[in-house]
Amino acid sequence: MPDTPHDVPQDRAPLPATDGMPQEILDLRASIDNIDAALVHLLAERFKMTRRVGELKAVGGLPPADPSRDRQQVDRLKGLAEGAGLDPEFTEQFRNFIVSEVIRHHERIAAEHAAGRLKGELPPLDTYA
Repeated sequence: MPDTPHDVPQDRAPLPATDGMPQEILDLRASIDNIDAALVHLLAERFKMTRRVGELKAVGGLPPADPSRDRQQVDRLKGLAEGAGLDPEFTEQFRNFIVSEVIRHHERIAAEHAAGRLKGELPPLDTYA
């Protein structure tokens, strides 16, 4: 990992300058693109886990949302954000966006369970699917 934000990893060839754009901007954009791709993959993994939670909640008759856990998580993530130099309010808004989608999924899963499409024992979570 680079020591400073504008150090370019040595294992990557410099990108050619295009349209007069400074090379450093091109290099930083390439890094940003890689981070964005990693975020998408991390979100996909997160949603695999939350889908499983939704299935288990549906089978167990638990509500889709857990306000107590949500508050704990918000507080925890805001503390992490402060330590990382990130705006804690942005972190909370980002998490709320994700959790609202998770709850929507959990509600759908609960409805499927109530309609008889999700029954009994659930298969083990396949994190490689």
